[in-house]
Amino acid sequence: MYSRKFISLQPMKKKILVTGGTGYIGSHTVTDLLASGFEVISIDNYARSSAKVLDGIEEITGVKIKNYNIDLCNFADTYQVFAENTDIEGIIHFAAYKSVPESVEFPMRYYENNLFSLINVLKCAEQFGVKNFVFSSSCSVYGNVDVLPVTEDTPLSKPECAYAATKQMGEQIILDFAKANGDYNHCVLRYFNPVGAHVTAAIGEMPVGKPNNLVPLITQTAAGLHEKMYVWGNDYDTRDGSCIRDYIHVMDIANAHTKALQFMMRNTHNSNCEIFNLGSGLGVSVLEAIRTFEKVSERQLNYELGPRREGDVIAVYANNEKAMQLLCWNTQYNLEDMMLTAWKWQLKCGE
Repeated sequence: MYSRKFISLQPMKKKILVTGGTGYIGSHTVTDLLASGFEVISIDNYARSSAKVLDGIEEITGVKIKNYNIDLCNFADTYQVFAENTDIEGIIHFAAYKSVPESVEFPMRYYENNLFSLINVLKCAEQFGVKNFVFSSSCSVYGNVDVLPVTEDTPLSKPECAYAATKQMGEQIILDFAKANGDYNHCVLRYFNPVGAHVTAAIGEMPVGKPNNLVPLITQTAAGLHEKMYVWGNDYDTRDGSCIRDYIHVMDIANAHTKALQFMMRNTHNSNCEIFNLGSGLGVSVLEAIRTFEKVSERQLNYELGPRREGDVIAVYANNEKAMQLLCWNTQYNLEDMMLTAWKWQLKCGE
């Protein structure tokens, strides 16, 4: 008597490698990928994150993803991950150091980590035939610009810090790789200022030490972890003297990465290396961000106006029309949502 073998007609989930998967944007992107039906593995050595983030991802999605605790600057270890996962169909590369002040103080640390890790991942992608690659870039590549809002065709200025320089160099490496490998697809996502946390407050931004980014500094100061905070510069040529940035909710950023992968996998693109701005399209000053936080948290923030900070650009915000049209992407969260979810995450972490 023969036994009947049943074969599932369900399509296999596409496996995506996320480098820096327990980092701030990486972890939120993992949740969006899982919600969109992808299988995810991660590489993160916890240099700027925590293994506890994996528990938060599981709390949200019900999935315990596998993370490889390795340094991407080590090619042999990176190669081994690909050798164990020959069915990877896409890569989202977040893994990088990202502090502007730290990069000014320790530029070689940034050049070594951010560039060697990218090169190693691209070499493995080529050797194992992984044809869809999303690169985490930054609006810092634009530097100080003369015309706002910034489009993808805005000329890149001299970088203001080593962090921005590594992003410009990373983009050039990818452009050259794409030119030499015509059947490989790449999306370079230049995002502006990701803020906020997952609406469940299960994951959020976890700065190591005192944060340099505005929103976690605001929430930590409001929670009493710092006596006061400083607004760096109040004499810029802006409407209130403080720097202007384009703040965008981290889950909107996360969703754009998922949509970038889907865009490449549809094979409807005209170029094998597309660049997209990811921003809200709105410029918000530091002081306006503070006032919005005070409104949603119902707390008065103790802050002081200070001198300009080296490496900061005056004003930058995005034209996001290309991402909206080609990726079918839209922002879902406003500035109040960003501040409220960030504050709820802070309250969960403890005052």
